[in-house]
Amino acid sequence: MSSPLTIGTAAMLTLAPLMWAGNAIVGRLVHDLISPFTLNLLRWCIAFVILLPWGGYVLRKNSTMWKCWKQYAVLGVLGIGCYNALLYLALKTSSAINVTLVGSSMPIWMLLIGRIWFGTAISGRQAVGALLSVLGVAVVLSRGDVNQLLGLHLVPGDWFILLATIVWSFYSWLLARSGQTMQGQESIRSNWVGFLMAQMLFGIAWSALITGGEAAVGDLVFVPSWQLAAAMLFIVIGPAILAYRFWGEGVRRAGPATAGFFANLIPLFTALLSIPVLGEVPQLYHALAFALIVGGIVVSSRR
Repeated sequence: MSSPLTIGTAAMLTLAPLMWAGNAIVGRLVHDLISPFTLNLLRWCIAFVILLPWGGYVLRKNSTMWKCWKQYAVLGVLGIGCYNALLYLALKTSSAINVTLVGSSMPIWMLLIGRIWFGTAISGRQAVGALLSVLGVAVVLSRGDVNQLLGLHLVPGDWFILLATIVWSFYSWLLARSGQTMQGQESIRSNWVGFLMAQMLFGIAWSALITGGEAAVGDLVFVPSWQLAAAMLFIVIGPAILAYRFWGEGVRRAGPATAGFFANLIPLFTALLSIPVLGEVPQLYHALAFALIVGGIVVSSRR
């Protein structure tokens, strides 16, 4: 059962998108220095080492985590192993702004998945908010020209981020329901470090498997540099550790449906950061898309 949206919860659900917007920017900056699956594997391996002193207890043989290892494996594969790998893969062929705008279809996926797989009713406000978000996505994909929707051609990156958005929606719902489906895990779920470590264990294993495939086909790229080191430091501390902490707690308090609308703040933050960092000046149709996305957040979050 979700709680009313408080200032603290809203702050958590806002800080996570801010950090993930920076993740899209930085990922775009270093896409020539490191291949996407390798980047995802390294970020989580470093985060794992950093958190090990505080969350290593969940890896012990007598840990209660092993009783629910299948659920942790699913969370790890979706949230750790797949989502960010698909995001970095999308950034190889699409701009940071377009990637985050296509990802703003998340609210409708959150509502549909909640209705179909978890039997959660969709309120009128949520439906209107989702419609506004979808219209925002349509505006950016059509580049502001309605006629282009008839012959719309998506670049590979757009498809990858769409798949990533669906994956993240499932992850958020499973995260919110973990208290009901994972019995005897209160000691781990109450400690966000331990809960994240349990997910990382399986997510890293999946990421290593995918990275091995990347290397096998000759697509692995790794060019050590100070720029890459600085990017990794930010990605690990911000988007990996802190953002997952804020998002997990925010979803627990507000519920995945409400949290999904806050994810649409990512394109707003990405556009603001892209101007000075990447030189990607937003167009007029971006402004219209932003207005629709914000409208969806306001309508859906009101009680």
